[in-house]
This record gives sequence, structure tokens and C-alpha cells, in this order.
Amino acid sequence: MSSEAKGGLEDVVVSTSDICFIDGREGRLVYRGYDVNDLVEHSSFEEVVYLLWHGSLPSRKELDAHVKALTATATRKLPPGLLALLRALPKKTTPMEVLRTGVSALSAFDPDATDNSREATARKAVRLTAQMPTLVAAWERIRRGKPLVAPNPKLSLAANCLAMLRGGRPTPLEVKTFDVALILHADHEFNASTFAARVTAATMSDLHSAITSAIGALKGPLHGGANEQVMRMVEEIKSPARAEAWIRKALADKARVMGFGHRVYRVEDPRAKHLRRLATELGRQAGNTSYVEILNTVARVVTEDKHIYPNVDLYSGAAYKSMGIPTDQFTPIFAISRVAGWAAHVMEQHANNRLIRPRAEYTGPTHATYVPIDRR
Repeated sequence: MSSEAKGGLEDVVVSTSDICFIDGREGRLVYRGYDVNDLVEHSSFEEVVYLLWHGSLPSRKELDAHVKALTATATRKLPPGLLALLRALPKKTTPMEVLRTGVSALSAFDPDATDNSREATARKAVRLTAQMPTLVAAWERIRRGKPLVAPNPKLSLAANCLAMLRGGRPTPLEVKTFDVALILHADHEFNASTFAARVTAATMSDLHSAITSAIGALKGPLHGGANEQVMRMVEEIKSPARAEAWIRKALADKARVMGFGHRVYRVEDPRAKHLRRLATELGRQAGNTSYVEILNTVARVVTEDKHIYPNVDLYSGAAYKSMGIPTDQFTPIFAISRVAGWAAHVMEQHANNRLIRPRAEYTGPTHATYVPIDRR
């Protein structure tokens, strides 16, 4: 492999962007110049969405209009035809498969489907960001044989999503945790799913196609599906008393342990500390801190022995599980947040577009002689 060709495009810069910056050595994540730690402390997911799409924090008037657009019942509800499609799917269909199919199908009902202008794409982004929580919640209710919960225009995106998923009002701590998780997952530079979205957008395809591509990439266990794998590890460990022996054996067996390490960060992922704190508080509220206790032990051993630090996936699942969210819904929730960043990148790609068409370093034969089939 040449010095220019790196597996997984590691450290290869493919474009410029002013949406998101990761300082891997300092452990900083920055959206449009703002440190994510400050946004977690002072902002809301809705305000972060505005920041990512428009490049600056909104005025009160701008934020009010933005929130009104995102929370309106007409924006959040799903077309009857899409609900009919969901009800026709086999109940064994995974939530990520449903989300991928549903987002693709929503383009057929979108009034701006064929318009790729910045204005139309922004309108589609509002609708998709509002509809995806409804889509995820609808499938959860349908597959469990429960009645759908209508979106509530008086609730934030975080509170509304939890209410539609579970039925009933979530607690203030649950809403705060969910909102923080959405902020932390909203964007992360040119990760696999965002790059997939930009590759699709670079062909001058539409937003729904680009987001569908991104969801397909996010589905994989090496990307968005990692938080599901972490929780399956916790469920296998079962109790804090078994955690140290379990993880030491896993490391000795050279098993892959999800929730650690990152292609960019050289220190702990800055998002992990917020989710660790909130997962701990949720566990205390629920009267069960075993998830976090197990993960803290796993984190200590892996960090001490391998000098690899936790990433965002290690504690997010524990927080979601404490809120009663099924494990296979963790990655769709990731997508509910990341659609904000995906849309921002699609708009940025369209604004200064060049087809993304890399080359490969060919390693096969170049002068093979064709042999007719009856002589092979």
C-alpha cells in the first residue's frame, strides 16, 4: 500500500467543512466554534440543530420560530400511507431496518421531494428531524401491539420522543438526559455515516436519499450499532461482582470490546463523561446502578491494561436502558440526533459541490489472457 493509500482512509483529508471540529489530542468536540461542553450546559437540542443548519446561534425570535416548526403536529405526524406500510412489515423487522425503509418512503410524501435548492432542503430537514422520532416510536408501539401515541406539540423533541416510545410523561431527569444525548450525538465531522451522506449528496441526489445512505452506514456495529453491543456485553456480565473477571478474560482472549477507542480521539471521548454522569443519576433514580457499576469496572480495566479510553458508546446504552428503552432502539435514537448533522453536511455539500470519486490502488493482475470457456 502506498503512502497515500491508507486503510479506512485514516487521516486522509477529503474536503473542508466549517460544521464540526474534533481535537483528538485535547479531547474537544466543537460545533460551529462552540465547545460541546458549553452546549450541553447551556443549550437545547433544538438550538443545536439551528446552529448546525444556519451556522450561528439563534436570536429568541429565530429560536421560537425554529422550535415551532419542529414541534408542530402537522410536521411531526406520519402520512397514513407510511403508517400502513409499517403495519404491513413483519414484526421481526429490526428498528434500524424500519427506519431506513421509512425515511426512504417519506420522500414519496414530501412536497419538496424533487427540489434540491437550499430552501427546499432546509424544509425537508425540518420535516425529517420532526418525523424520525415519530417513525421510531410508531414502530416500537406497532411491534409490541400497543396503540400509537400521538405527537405532542407542547413537548420538546426529547420529551416527545420518550412519551411516544413509552406512553406517559417522562421525568425531568429523563428528558434532560435524552436532550443531552441528542446534543452529544448531533454531529461528529466526517464519520462513516456522514461521509456516506455526503457521497450521495455529491451526486446531486436529494436529502432523503442521502439520509437513507447514512442510516445504512450507521446500522453497522462498528459505527452506530456499537452502543447496542455494549449493552449486550453488560447483559452477559450480569452483575458488578463478575465484571472484572469477565473483562480480563475477554482481553486475554483478544475479544473485541465495544465502547472503547476512536479513530480520532487520543484521550477519552469528551461525550463519555456527560453520559457517564447522567447514566449514574438515572440508575439512582431507578434504584438500579448495576449497569454503570459494571461499565465503570470495565472502563478501569481496559484503560489500565490497554491504555484505551471510553468513547460515547460505552455509557449511552446504560442511560437509555435506565429509561426503559429497548436495546435495539439505541441506534435509531442515535439517528434521531445525527440527522441534524447529516442534513447540515448535505446542505454544505450541495452549496459547493464536487462529485466525490476517489481512486483505488489496484493490486490485481493487469495483462490476464482470456481463455475461451470450453478450454478452461
